[in-house]
Formats: sequence, C-alpha cells, structure tokens
Amino acid sequence: MRLRLKYNHLQFIRIIYWLFLVYMIAAFIWWYVSLVKQNDQIANIQYSSIQTKDPAILNKNKAILDFQIRKTKQYIGEGVTFLCLFLLGAIYVYRSLIKQIRYSNQQQNFMMAVTHELKTPIAITQLNIETILKRNLDEAQQKKMLENSLSETQRLDHLCNNILLASQLDMGQYQKNEQAFDFSFIVHNTLENFKTRFSQRKFTDHIQENIFIKGESVLIQLLLNNLIDNAIKYATADTNITVSLAEVQGKIVLSVADEGVGVEEVDREKIFEKFYRSGAENTRFAKGTGLGLYLCKRIAEFHKANLIVLPNTPKGSNFIFTYYQN
Repeated sequence: MRLRLKYNHLQFIRIIYWLFLVYMIAAFIWWYVSLVKQNDQIANIQYSSIQTKDPAILNKNKAILDFQIRKTKQYIGEGVTFLCLFLLGAIYVYRSLIKQIRYSNQQQNFMMAVTHELKTPIAITQLNIETILKRNLDEAQQKKMLENSLSETQRLDHLCNNILLASQLDMGQYQKNEQAFDFSFIVHNTLENFKTRFSQRKFTDHIQENIFIKGESVLIQLLLNNLIDNAIKYATADTNITVSLAEVQGKIVLSVADEGVGVEEVDREKIFEKFYRSGAENTRFAKGTGLGLYLCKRIAEFHKANLIVLPNTPKGSNFIFTYYQN
C-alpha cells in the first residue's frame, strides 16, 4: 500500500509538471502570434498613412516591408531562444525533481532497512545472553550461543563502519594514511575468516602471492568484505563463490564471482548508487541497506581504481576491482 501511494504521488507530480509545461509552451506560442499580429497591424497603419501621389511611395512601402520582415525575424529568433532556454531549464528541473523524489524514497527505504539491520543483531544477542543467564546450559550450548552473539556483534560493527565511512567519504573528512601493504595477505586472511564464519558455504580461491599495492589497507579490507558478503547474500548455499587475485599486464585484478541470481544489465551501474537496491522480486529477500556496493565504488575511486560488475559463467555476477600501478 505504501509503495502504491508513493507511485501515485510521483505520477501526480509528473502530471502537474507536464500540464504546467504545456501551459507555458502555449503561452509562448500565444505571445509569438500576438506580436506577429501587432506587427502586421502596425505595418497596415503605416501603409495607409502613405499618400498615393507621394513620389517616394515605392521606397516607403519597401522600407515598411523591410521593417515588418525584420521584426518578424526578431520575434522568431527571440522566441526560439527563450523557448530553448525554457525547455532546457524545464528538463533540468524535471530530472532534478524526479531524482530528489527517488533519492528521498531510497533514504526512507534505507532508514527502514538499517533499523531492521540494527534491531536484529541486538535482539538475537539479547536473547542469547538472557538464555545463558536464566537457564543452566552445558558448556557446549553456552559456547554456541556466545559464538552466535559474537557473530551478530561483528555484523552490527560492520554495519556501523559502513555508515560511518560513507558519511566520512561523502563529506571529504576521511583522513588519508596511504602506505604499501600485502594485498595477497589481506585477501587470503579475509577469505579464511569467511570460510570460518560460513562453514557451510563453498569457497574457491586463486590468490597470487606477494602482490603489494599502495593505499588504505583498512578500506581495501572493507571493500573485500562487502564484495564477499554481497556474494553470500545473493547466492544460495549450494553454489560456489570464487575469489581471485592476480597481476595482469601491470594491473592488479581482484575478482569476486558468485553463482547467484546475477545483476540485470539495466542495474549494473545503478547498484553502485547510494541506497540503491535492485527491485527484482528474486533479489528482494536479501538483507541490506544499499550502502555496501556504494562504498566499494567510492573506495575504488579513492584508490584511482575501477570497479565493475559483469555476468558470471554459467550464471551469477562477477565483481572486478582493477588497481592500476603507478
């Protein structure tokens, strides 16, 4: 119902806008027609004022005709110029208005999603702790609940880091601390961590050793975490996730490929926008806030690198991060 109301509100704004635009164009046309008629009336009055016996009648008629033609061209030139400027401004305002409305809707969706993402780990952790305190559980059960609580706490910390970093990057307040680091080591350790946390998932790695790059290791770590986490969200547990790192013709290429639902061609650029989440029904089940891939893109830009998504074979998505060595 809420989505329908938003859609109807957007349609109402569009109708009002186009009615106003048609009215303004009609006003321009009426203005042009009125000026042309006025010009003709002035010319007719000037023609009638000339005496038929005036020896300079031909020259006067020619002067009046030239003036009439010149004024008509002036009206056409001014009218076309004003109309073009008006249409350009109208298109700009329309696109800005629709973009702002959609951005506002995305922010609302983000607030609902982030509220859910915050409440879930808090509720699970609280329930686990209350269960441990109120019941006499054996050591194995307590350990399992504590590990579950720790996992939810890490998830909460990851979400908070994403929100904080997005704010810092957007406001230009992130403090740079670039230095050379072992990219291979970070990829290997990150993947091992995911293998431990998601022991039921299938991971394949092809990591070339001793690849060093210069940049922010914390940001690169976050980028990798978000890409692998995204692959886990949008692929079923029985499919494989492949992480590759290699140096190719002077470029460092990181690839995270899954065998999930994939990304539609129309969404391949949009998914990197802030708060954007695909509207496809087969992907809406996945949790998320629309910040992860946006941060990945910003981190890539921060390192003067490139991040794209391509279809995977036989299905799924392949996110490719390309770092250009200086």
